[in-house]
Amino acid sequence: MKKQLFFVFSFILLIANAFGQREVIDKVIANVGTEIVLLSDVEEQYALAAAQQGGLPENARCTILDQLLAQKLLVNQAKLDSIPLLDEEVDVQLDARIDQILAYMGGDVKQFEEYYGQSIGEVKEAFREDLRNQILSEKMRSKIITDISATPAEVKDFFDRIPVDSLPYFNSEVEIGEIVYKPKVNAEQKQIARDKLEKIRQRIVEGGEDFAELAKTYSDDFGSARIGGDLGWTKRGKFVPEFEAAAYKLDEDEISPIVESKFGFHLIQLLKRRGNSIKTRHILIKPEITDADMELAKARMDSIRTILVTGKMSFSLAVKNYSDENVQSYNNDGRMVNARTGNTFWEIADLDPDVYFTIDTMKVGTYSAPFTFTDPSGATFYRIVNLQTRTAPHKASLEQDYSKIKTATIQEKKNKFVSDWVEDKVNSTFIRIDGTYDHCTILSKWRDDAIRP
Repeated sequence: MKKQLFFVFSFILLIANAFGQREVIDKVIANVGTEIVLLSDVEEQYALAAAQQGGLPENARCTILDQLLAQKLLVNQAKLDSIPLLDEEVDVQLDARIDQILAYMGGDVKQFEEYYGQSIGEVKEAFREDLRNQILSEKMRSKIITDISATPAEVKDFFDRIPVDSLPYFNSEVEIGEIVYKPKVNAEQKQIARDKLEKIRQRIVEGGEDFAELAKTYSDDFGSARIGGDLGWTKRGKFVPEFEAAAYKLDEDEISPIVESKFGFHLIQLLKRRGNSIKTRHILIKPEITDADMELAKARMDSIRTILVTGKMSFSLAVKNYSDENVQSYNNDGRMVNARTGNTFWEIADLDPDVYFTIDTMKVGTYSAPFTFTDPSGATFYRIVNLQTRTAPHKASLEQDYSKIKTATIQEKKNKFVSDWVEDKVNSTFIRIDGTYDHCTILSKWRDDAIRP
């Protein structure tokens, strides 16, 4: 969550600074192959860093230009290597970033447009090329560092190079398994939801009412509802099978019959088709989960816990037999993965409050009573957690922290590999840097009398 908020604030500041800077500053200060760096690029990044960190060192602009040159070198090589990048990929990331800003603003489109002085569409277009280049540089970097790993000997060597007095101190960590169960909706509530959506469909198809306005009023997909149900451009594989099968059968502007998926009932309209990509909008109506449905779900989870506690079934087998297949932990033997670190270890501060308070008094190897939680889409589930390990606070050691040390080792290797790649490409790429940056010692690797043929 902290990382997401940091990203949102950063993107907001970057947009605000960009609209202020680019109108005033527009000077090419560097060339990398066919790519250029503008003075405004440096000033935008400088303003963003200053807003986040406060006072910056004197050479901050030099460091920023060094980073921009590396990015431009990656972009230049990506274009030379013809690394593919579809417009739809850029659209998806643009939509995601704008959606995060809108979420921060409470979904208020008017506030967004008043703040930036432009429509959402205009803001997207203003940053399309920048984002395209960012994605290209990331793809090129990924290509460069593909398959880099670390042997046990390399991990040990990395660890041995850390001075004893510089070894990191790790807080107490836990590993947690879970079994997740989604309460079943009863047939009566399903029919009520379907009937509601059928009436909405009639209002559009027979009554000529506006799809977007009805989506804003009735859709239970709150992310798309505020923009008229618009789901943007997508390729095959993004939607659940039932939704995708129905959407790809439609002609442009055609409205589907009612489609049922695990999320509820959908009304879909195909807006545009471009090759294998489609632009759609939908109205989602979710059946209501009743108190009786919740009681049935809890009773089922109580019986599963009894099976576990009495040892009649292993936790691993119970995950496969009873846990929701759509939950990430299902394919990880029930172990919850920490999104911040990418591994299965959790510091207490990383845990959701409901999980933290549940395991606080548990012993390793025990199972919690079933408790409810709500996922980002608003769906309610029951969860049983199994406290699998708990470590005491300690200094880093190979025995207890091998996976973390291995990750750090691989990252060091990746950074060195990219650095070596940059030095090699600099020798065969045209590079020009404006003389006003001659004082930047960090840029020496980019120069040979400021120009490389």
